[in-house]
Amino acid sequence: MGSLVQTSNSPLIPRFRTSHRILEEARVQCRSGVRCRLVEPLKFENGKPSTPALPADKDPSFLARPQLGNIVSRKNDTRLRIFSGTANPSLSQEIACYMGLELGKINIKRFADGEIYVQLQESVRGCDVYLVQPTCPPANENLMELLIMIDACRRASAKNITAVIPYFGYARADRKTQGRESIAAKLVANLITEAGANRVLACDLHSGQSMGYFDIPVDHNNQPVVLDYLASKRVCSDDLVVVSPDVGGVARARAFAKKLSDAPLAIVDKRRHGHNVAEVSLQRWASHVLL
Repeated sequence: MGSLVQTSNSPLIPRFRTSHRILEEARVQCRSGVRCRLVEPLKFENGKPSTPALPADKDPSFLARPQLGNIVSRKNDTRLRIFSGTANPSLSQEIACYMGLELGKINIKRFADGEIYVQLQESVRGCDVYLVQPTCPPANENLMELLIMIDACRRASAKNITAVIPYFGYARADRKTQGRESIAAKLVANLITEAGANRVLACDLHSGQSMGYFDIPVDHNNQPVVLDYLASKRVCSDDLVVVSPDVGGVARARAFAKKLSDAPLAIVDKRRHGHNVAEVSLQRWASHVLL
C-alpha cells in the first residue's frame, strides 16, 4: 500500500491515488485539444546566417580598424584656432600663414557710445585658441578688446586660451617710483587672468619680474627668435655692436652680446626728466661705449 499524503479536501489520501488522478486529468485535457508547448526551433526570416560575400571590386581593407595616428592627426587639424583683434591684423595674418592655418572668423565692432562687441563666427568648443592682440596705442581700447575676446572664447567652451600680446601695455608700470602711485602692470595681469586666459605669450616684457604678477604661465623670452633672425642675415662679427637703450636693459643686452660671439656692448646714457620726456646726449653716448 502506498504512503499517505495530506490534501485540502481530504486529510489522508494515498500517494498513488493522487498521481493516478493527475494522469487522468492530463488525458482529459489532451482529448479536449489542449497541447503542451514545445520549444520551437529558431526561425530565420532572412535565411540562415552566413558570412557575407564581398564583391570582387571591393577591397576588404575598409573593414580594418582605423589607425590611431590618423585619428590624432585629423583632430589636430581642427583643434587649433587663431583669432585676430583689430590692433594689428597684418601681423596675425602672417602668423597664421606661417602656421599653415587660416585666421578664425570673428566679428568685432563698436557701438555708437564706444562699447566693443565681439562674436566668434565659428565653434571653438574643445579647441586651443590663440588670440593675437597687442595693446599698442590706443592701449585702453585694445586692452578692453582683448579682454572681451578672451571672455567670448571662455563662454564658447574653448579648451585653452592663449593671449598673444607682442606689445604689452602698462608693462613699465611694474613698480612704485613715487608715493601714492599705482602698479598698473599687476592690475592688467589680474584682468587678463580673471577674463579667462590660460597662458600669456609676450615678446619682451619691461622686466622679467613682471611674470610674477600673473597667476598663469607666461612666456616672454624672444631671444632665440632674434638670434635666429640675426644668424640668417649673416652679419660679420667685426661690424656688430649690441646697444642697450638705457641702464635697465644692460643685462639683456649683455646676454645677446654673449650669444653673438661676445660682440661689443654699448650703453646709451638716457635720462628722464618726466613722463614721455627723455634726454640722450650723443657725446655722452660716445663716451660710454664699452669696447
